[in-house]
Amino acid sequence: MSNLLPDNERILLGPGPSLTSPRVMRAMAAPTISHLDPQMMALLDDIRARLTRLFHAPDGSFALAVSGTGTSGMETAVANLVREGTRALVVVSGYFGDRLAQMCERYGATVTRLDVEWGRACDPDALRAALKASPADIVAMVHAETSTGVLNPIDALAPIAREHGALTIVDAVTSFGGHPLDVAAWGVDACYSCTQKCLGAPSGLAPVVFGPRALERRVKCRSFYFDLQLLEDYWLKRKYHHTMSSALVYALDEALAIVEEEGLEARWARHERNHDEFAKRLAAIGLSLLPPTGERLWTLNAVRVPDGVDEAAVRTHLLDEFGIEIGAGLGPLAGKIWRVGLMGASSTPRLIVLLLGALESALARQGHRVHG
Repeated sequence: MSNLLPDNERILLGPGPSLTSPRVMRAMAAPTISHLDPQMMALLDDIRARLTRLFHAPDGSFALAVSGTGTSGMETAVANLVREGTRALVVVSGYFGDRLAQMCERYGATVTRLDVEWGRACDPDALRAALKASPADIVAMVHAETSTGVLNPIDALAPIAREHGALTIVDAVTSFGGHPLDVAAWGVDACYSCTQKCLGAPSGLAPVVFGPRALERRVKCRSFYFDLQLLEDYWLKRKYHHTMSSALVYALDEALAIVEEEGLEARWARHERNHDEFAKRLAAIGLSLLPPTGERLWTLNAVRVPDGVDEAAVRTHLLDEFGIEIGAGLGPLAGKIWRVGLMGASSTPRLIVLLLGALESALARQGHRVHG
């Protein structure tokens, strides 16, 4: 055995990956099969059906899982809907909104950015005004902004984009399986996520869904790997495209089965309940979250670093002493927040208590007194 392999399990409470359930780990140990094996095709059919249900996708949609991380889902959506000269309005309320804007630019779009203060959600009126000033073919936005802990109101934003004749691309990387998401009811045209966050599987696949309007208006794809027509040929017509990992397919199928057994509404309620408990316990020791109440993610908590505290030293202490991983801030929030993920199998009362005890220990080491 390689001496580089980890022998102690990490408690993953960062922005992703989250903990992988034992059931999913056991599923990955099933025998390897070919990417064109009949059993593999049956698994892909099951995954398509489950994803269609979990996205609440309308009839005529095409759901699949792209081989790659959440960024591959982003690129699949953009590559098949954006071409040279496409007018794209991108809501940028954090690091991943900015990545969406960059991705659209790389595929030739003329991009208008609707910049939103990091730590705040997008005001629907701001989108309405931006579209009036700069008409768009595509409106791209992040549902759950992982860099700031903010939940954007896609249920209000997507209908505004549709009123203006634009297709919508939505990043649900940190919300799919943890927050209410209804592609059909909200009028979302293309939506993507990942496997390693709220779904509780390892990284390596990106669930994606294209609705009927997106399928009608797709463009000639400049990418071979992310070409939706070629992927559709593989998933539906059993034509070779690439060698998909059977182990990751087993993991995703089992993770989706777990989600459906728990029930989506029960799962959403669990994430909300544990977020509320975490926020309450944080306040009790004098710590606070960056976004205001009503704009906060349940799945990713942006905790403000107290004045005078070395945030990197706290993360190091948590990892070295307790085996707990949390994330650092990105961009303008670097050094100002910790990003605490309570997603999937990582969203439990036990882990909240453990984390808060470890956090108090780390702060005490720096001489920071907590309340309570």
